[in-house]
Amino acid sequence: MAVERTLIILKPDAVLRGTMGEVITRFERKGYRLVGAKLLRITPEIADKHYAEHIGKPFFGSLVAFIGMSPVLVAVIEGEDAIAVTRKLAGATNPLKAEPGTIRGDFGFTKGSDIYNTIHASDSLESAAREIALYFSPDELCSYDEEAHL
Repeated sequence: MAVERTLIILKPDAVLRGTMGEVITRFERKGYRLVGAKLLRITPEIADKHYAEHIGKPFFGSLVAFIGMSPVLVAVIEGEDAIAVTRKLAGATNPLKAEPGTIRGDFGFTKGSDIYNTIHASDSLESAAREIALYFSPDELCSYDEEAHL
C-alpha cells in the first residue's frame, strides 16, 4: 500500500460542538499523521470550487451556506491507504446510516431534514489532490518521521 495524503474538513457542527480533538485523535490512534491543519472560514467562492460536482443540484445552496456558517478545521492526513481508511473511519454520509464507532455514526446527527455529518473526506486520489490544493500551498504541509519522536 502506498502512502497517501487526503483532505478532511471538520465541518461547522464539529467546531461548534467541540468535537474536533476527539475526531483528530481517532486518526492519530489509527497511526495516521496530521501534516497540515488550519482553522478558517470557507468563502462562497472556495465552497463553489470545493463542491463543484454538485453545482445545479437542489441541495447545492445549502451545502455552500452551511460550510461557510462558522470556521471549519481543514487538515491533511498522511499514511498508508489514507483515502480509503479515512472514508471508512468517517462512515456513511448519512449519520442515521453510519455504523456506531465511525465518526459520523458517533458525532453526526439529523435535525428535521438537515443532516450534520461532522466530516468531509476526499473520495479519491484525484479529489484529494484537487481539494488539498484549494486549502494548502505545498510549503504549508510538513512530513515527519514517527521514529524521530521522543
